[in-house]
Amino acid sequence: MPEPILSLRRLCQVFDGVAVINDLTMDIAKGEVFGFLGHNGAGKTTTIQMLTTLARPAAGTALVAGHDICTDPLAVRRAIGYVPENVRLYDSLTATENLLFFARLSGVPAPQRRVREVLDLLDCTYLAGRRLGGFSKGMRQRVGLAQAILHNPSVLFLDEPTSGLDPMGIRMLRDLILRLNAEFGMTIFMNTHLISEIAKTCTSIAVLSHGKLVFHDRIAAVTARYGDDTALEELYLSLTPVGRLQEVA
Repeated sequence: MPEPILSLRRLCQVFDGVAVINDLTMDIAKGEVFGFLGHNGAGKTTTIQMLTTLARPAAGTALVAGHDICTDPLAVRRAIGYVPENVRLYDSLTATENLLFFARLSGVPAPQRRVREVLDLLDCTYLAGRRLGGFSKGMRQRVGLAQAILHNPSVLFLDEPTSGLDPMGIRMLRDLILRLNAEFGMTIFMNTHLISEIAKTCTSIAVLSHGKLVFHDRIAAVTARYGDDTALEELYLSLTPVGRLQEVA
C-alpha cells in the first residue's frame, strides 16, 4: 500500500456519555479518493470534525499529512481543505470578495491572482462579481470548494458534497473532484450517501455503522467481488442496520 496520508488509531468520541465513534483505526493512502459511507448517526460527520480539528477526540488520535490532530492542530489546518454540507460564506459579498477574504486570512501569496486561478480552475469565473445571497445550493458549493483549495491543500474533506444538488450539479461536482485528484494529486475524503457515485468517483471506501468500522477496501476489489451498483447497495445495506440509534452525526 502507498504511504498513508491519513492514519487513524483507535479514534473515539463520546457525546453525553454515549460512544459515537469507537476505536476507529484505518489508513488512507496518499492520492486516494476515499468514500466514507454510513447511515444517519453512524458518526461520519463526527469523524470529519475530529480529523479537521474542529472537535477533539475523547481518545486515540490521527495523523493528517504527517501532523497529529491533537498535538499539532495548526499544522493540520494548513494541510487540509474542508467543505461542510452547508457552506458558510458571506451572502452580502461577491464570490471574489469572499475568496479574497479567506485567501488573505490564510496567508495565500498574491491572493488576487490565486482567486482568479481557482475560479478559472473550477469553471466558475461567471460567478466572480455576483453576491452569494442569490446563489443556488450548487453555486454555493462551487464557491465553497474554491475557498477550500485556495491554499492548495494536501487533503480535501467533503461532507455530503452532493446533498441538495440536482443531477447536473452532482455530475459537475464529480468532475471537479476527479480533476483535483488527477491533476493536483489531492487526497479526497468524502462522506456520501450516493452509492451510484462511489464506483464513478472513489478509489477506496469504508463503511461506518454505529460508530464502528465494519468494512474498508479498495473500490476495484469491491466491484470485482460484488459487481454493479445494485450489488454495492446490497453490501452497504447488509453492513448498516438502521433504527437502533438516534442521529447524532
